[in-house]
Amino acid sequence: MKTATSTLALAAGIAVAALASPAAATDQGDFTLGFGLGLVSPQAGNSTTTAGQINVDDNIRPTLTFEYFVADKIGIELLASWPFEHDINLVGAGRVAKTKHLPPTLSIKYHFANQSSVTPFVDVGLNYTHFFDESGVGALAGANVSLDDSWGVAAVTGADFAISDRGALRAELRYIDIESDVKINGANIGKVKIDPLVLNVAYVLKF
Repeated sequence: MKTATSTLALAAGIAVAALASPAAATDQGDFTLGFGLGLVSPQAGNSTTTAGQINVDDNIRPTLTFEYFVADKIGIELLASWPFEHDINLVGAGRVAKTKHLPPTLSIKYHFANQSSVTPFVDVGLNYTHFFDESGVGALAGANVSLDDSWGVAAVTGADFAISDRGALRAELRYIDIESDVKINGANIGKVKIDPLVLNVAYVLKF
């Protein structure tokens, strides 16, 4: 997808541009703020309802992270974002609905700190996705469409590329388990498995 390709190219550029400064230590009591852009790319073709197969489009929105280091190299991170907006497509009928969602995620993150400018990390956590402003369009124009909120696991791999003693550029890939029951005019038509990959690129500042 063109949007995904452009974002991946940006992430690759980060790796090339940020090789000058050694990584800052991540010690107990430190905290960081991250300001970035996140691409949510739902998996396609794995949601079949009584109405047919449903796909959900990609979307990019600003993201914000806060991480507090509870021990050297180990942090607790909260991910927040501007509301994502998605078109919902029914195979054979085109766009039939749209929705917004907020996906706050709380994770524990481990940083593989070393003497280079690149600090890889992994994390695992819990995601809560709140859907709102759902509406039917196209073949479902005027219908009452609703998606239930979702709880699920999330996992991340990525790296920070130091550009100063306090600043780094970050590229990370996150998997989130998001499944939602879909109702049309109050009738449950099945479960949508969104299960997106989320590519996030950000500037991270340590305090």
